[in-house]
Amino acid sequence: MFNFLKKRETLQEKIETTPQEDFNDIYPVAEYFRNETGVTFEKQISILKSKVTSFCKHRDIYSFSQLLESIKSNASLKQELIDYLTTNETYFYREFKQIEKLVSLVKNANASVQILCAPSSTGEEPYSIAIALLEAGVNANKFSITAVDINSEAVEKAKKAIYAERNIRNLTPEILQKYFTDDGELYSLSNEIKRVVTFKIVNIFDDSFKSLGKFDYIFSRNMLIYFDKETKLKAKGILESLRKSAEHEVFFGHADLF
Repeated sequence: MFNFLKKRETLQEKIETTPQEDFNDIYPVAEYFRNETGVTFEKQISILKSKVTSFCKHRDIYSFSQLLESIKSNASLKQELIDYLTTNETYFYREFKQIEKLVSLVKNANASVQILCAPSSTGEEPYSIAIALLEAGVNANKFSITAVDINSEAVEKAKKAIYAERNIRNLTPEILQKYFTDDGELYSLSNEIKRVVTFKIVNIFDDSFKSLGKFDYIFSRNMLIYFDKETKLKAKGILESLRKSAEHEVFFGHADLF
């Protein structure tokens, strides 16, 4: 009888000390995320609520307000949330005509050029640019590519440069044979291409982004589609400020409408 009462008291104590869950109002989280990253979930608020609730429950966080308090003092948790909510899929040679235009500009340049790719996602975009330039006969010494993304997991995958068949579906067998090692299911990119791209984890809205320097050409495709109009214009201004001169072009994606 005594053991039963003791167990009952212990269970009651656990119930009393366990915080009440509160996953009702997702809007403060949405606003925080928008202010930090520019990404808006205005049209996907129910999806955001479901994803963030799952994120919290897997980390013993009992409310959205607790999450906001935690990420203000925990940079690692903040990065985890960013990674969790900004995972995107891309592929090599996407919207290739823009890459062809860049190749032409670089070939006609009188000096070496600096190229910025933001965002870089898992590497397909900057590596596509590098492959296209080398295939066009541009010497690797004539260009450098800096690739940045806010998602640390995406950057780590980009550095490893191992891709599934769906990611390389636009590449010819000749290019695959020349620049990849095929083990039957996955394709590993050669060091020849990996060494000409430098990856960094950077938020374009952080002051550190401007410290990257100035660039001849900037690729920023399929990022602005996640922003509202005000944030799109802000991001556009930041990217354009990193050009060496007003004549240098910023390549936006066809879906990145202003």
